[in-house]
Amino acid sequence: MTHDTTHHGKVIDHATGTAKVGHEWDGIEELDTPLPRWWLWTFYATIVFALVYVVLYPAIPMLHSASTGTLGWTSRGVLADDMAHEKAEHQAVRNAIAATPIEALAANPALQRAAIEGGHAAFKVNCVQCHGAGGAGAKGYPNLNDDDWLWGGDLATIQKTLVNGIRQPGNDATRSSLMPSFGKDGILTPAQVQDVVSHVRVLSKQDPASASSARGAQIFSDNCAVCHGANGEGNRSVGAPRLSDKIWLYGGDRASLTTTVTNAHAGVMPAWTGRLDPVTIKMLAVYVHSLGGGEAAPAPAAPAAGAAQ
Repeated sequence: MTHDTTHHGKVIDHATGTAKVGHEWDGIEELDTPLPRWWLWTFYATIVFALVYVVLYPAIPMLHSASTGTLGWTSRGVLADDMAHEKAEHQAVRNAIAATPIEALAANPALQRAAIEGGHAAFKVNCVQCHGAGGAGAKGYPNLNDDDWLWGGDLATIQKTLVNGIRQPGNDATRSSLMPSFGKDGILTPAQVQDVVSHVRVLSKQDPASASSARGAQIFSDNCAVCHGANGEGNRSVGAPRLSDKIWLYGGDRASLTTTVTNAHAGVMPAWTGRLDPVTIKMLAVYVHSLGGGEAAPAPAAPAAGAAQ
């Protein structure tokens, strides 16, 4: 049977030759085993590294800030430099887009792609809330993918709409139209409203002709054709929608049409001038035009007979 020995006041474990720490629990004692030398040197190195880091970089929190470090480095500074670098790289492209008439961008495919990408980014931030992520719209918010346009779907017209908005207060150039509230204002009786609705549903090929639609045709001619056209073809100069198709902003069922004729609608879109810079607005117009419903620029009007050539 072996016994532990004592050396300089420490009890040495006979089996391992290691001093004990003096703790004992239920016959189990703890050895004071030295740490591996490689581990100690690694630990000391981390202490030195931490001290050097505190001196060189921001590290010590204070009441309103932190120590700045002798190098003056900050993550905010790195971010600002990166953003400035990105801006400088993109500025040349933005300058080229700014200098190119919007109708001429298609002649430069690389520049047009850049405009579409920039417009898509701006659309995701500013427009998806109303028009949806893919521009499909919702009730009261136009679908930008189809071929139905209230004011026109060529590049210049889309750009003008973005610049001036729809019914934007304080902007004299804003797009503006006003449909009377035929029922609410007493212009038409409820029965006449239903007859007009019947006629509109015939124009849009949703219902067959009827006695109600025949009465509504005359009411439509007297009150609605001046804006919507005799056959419901619409009028872009005043933002009057086409009624002869099945594309509806507020719904084409009888209940929705009754509400529209009775109370009218007056949706508002902000004028993006002052909110977005001109280049971003131009890129937005190019992106919206690219969604699928964009139209070619209208041909110039032919000169009147006898006009100077």
